[in-house]
Amino acid sequence: METATRDWHAGLQAFVAEHRLVRPLATPEADPAAWSAERSLLGASLAPRLAEAERIRTGRHVLPSVDLDPIFVLTTSAPGIAAAESLLAASPEIAAIAASRIIPVTELEYRLWCIRHPDESHRHHVNLWSWLKTRVPRQRWPEFAAHPLRAGEAYWIHREGLTGGGELDRRASHLWRWDGRHASLLKAFITERAAPRLGEARP
Repeated sequence: METATRDWHAGLQAFVAEHRLVRPLATPEADPAAWSAERSLLGASLAPRLAEAERIRTGRHVLPSVDLDPIFVLTTSAPGIAAAESLLAASPEIAAIAASRIIPVTELEYRLWCIRHPDESHRHHVNLWSWLKTRVPRQRWPEFAAHPLRAGEAYWIHREGLTGGGELDRRASHLWRWDGRHASLLKAFITERAAPRLGEARP
């Protein structure tokens, strides 16, 4: 890892710690069932992504002037951060690959840090994102008419992706149903009519 990359990582860690003193992460008290479901869903999706860290490093060889031993910045929600921390603690194999180089943060924390210390060429980091849009506006529901809801249900959209991995860069959206107790997959790899930009923040 280059010294500049190590400094960028240390700076991000310090910034996030300071930011959370002012704006603590959300907690599950408001809706424990939704929190638990979101944490479980994101945790399941993160395991294979973190496990491919070595493959992502290899993919960066096609990029000019980048650190081939980058930091992995995971942008996600508060339940996603909890899921990532639990996953790394419980999975020695994944932790051995990525734990010392991955930092899970919120989208806001990531954006604010990059405003101050931009890394648009991804010289120092790879951005992985995985989060759930749990408040899909009703005006968008006709977009998913092929997967109708029952009374009391709502759509969730899981957005995930990667940038900074060269040819491995990708993004995807998956449609879920939330009934107030359980989340169930309706359709994987949907095409959203108003597709978000890479790493787009939660509204």
